[in-house]
Amino acid sequence: MAPKAASSSSHSKTTPAFPGKTHKKPAAKPKSPLSDADRLKRLFTSLCAQIDGAHFANALKTCDKILRIDSRDPDALQTKLFLLLQTDQYAPALALVDSLREGQTDKGNAFDYEKAYSLYRLHREDEATEIVGALKRQRKAEDESRSALHLEAQLAYRQGDYQTAFDLYNSLLDTAEPHSDEQADILTNLTAAQSHLDFLTSGYLSALSALSSAVAESLESAPPPAAPSTLPYTAREAEPQTKDAGEPQPKKLRARRIPKGVVLGVTPMPDPERWLKKSERSSAQYGHGKRRRGGGGGATQGIVETPVAPPGGGGKSKKKGKK
Repeated sequence: MAPKAASSSSHSKTTPAFPGKTHKKPAAKPKSPLSDADRLKRLFTSLCAQIDGAHFANALKTCDKILRIDSRDPDALQTKLFLLLQTDQYAPALALVDSLREGQTDKGNAFDYEKAYSLYRLHREDEATEIVGALKRQRKAEDESRSALHLEAQLAYRQGDYQTAFDLYNSLLDTAEPHSDEQADILTNLTAAQSHLDFLTSGYLSALSALSSAVAESLESAPPPAAPSTLPYTAREAEPQTKDAGEPQPKKLRARRIPKGVVLGVTPMPDPERWLKKSERSSAQYGHGKRRRGGGGGATQGIVETPVAPPGGGGKSKKKGKK
């Protein structure tokens, strides 16, 4: 009896308690959230890769993620300002510069060039010229003073002071590295300033001397042109309101209702029944009635044949046609 009990116990160990079922793996432990330092490290790594690949839109989003973790991170703020200027978002860049300078005691030393450049691109030349003058008086590093000279030359050119722009570009050309992108840009701007100066000093006078005396006198006696309106679109929108309200306005034909390839008054209009089936058009119905009056059949397609009955036969005649 004892050996039987042992064999039964060993058999019970080898057979599973629930046949057909497998043991499940234990559930994975949830990962602990990353610390702010680790998240910032990963975000800055992604930011560097995006800037190297010129993916500036995605880099701006990464800067915003960094600033949500640390709103006063200086590297993220300067990088965001650089990206805003690179993507031609000058109004947000100017707002960012003002927000960065709020907490500083010496507001005249931080991001002056970026603010002046943003004002220049927003066509606020007077404010930009004032900041550029302050930059020249401060005599900062050579790179910053050179950038200020470029901006001063561009402001002078836009404001019509071509002689000042010409002199500034000449001084920049003397110290520019040969065969560099800066030298090519300076030469382009120098040529433009030189052409304006030539026209004002000699080209304008030679053009006047080439005119007849009557035309020259009429030009000299003519009043100066009126200043352009600052709101041209508002004036155009106000024109229809000045017309008489009772005057009927001609109704314009919508261009989308004119079929493609049709020119009004030149090409004939297409058949208005071109969208209907051929059997439903008025021309098909007219021809169908004519065939009915002329002979038997009545079918719209096919040929109806009536064979002659054979002699002596009394069979029925069969009609062949399309069913």
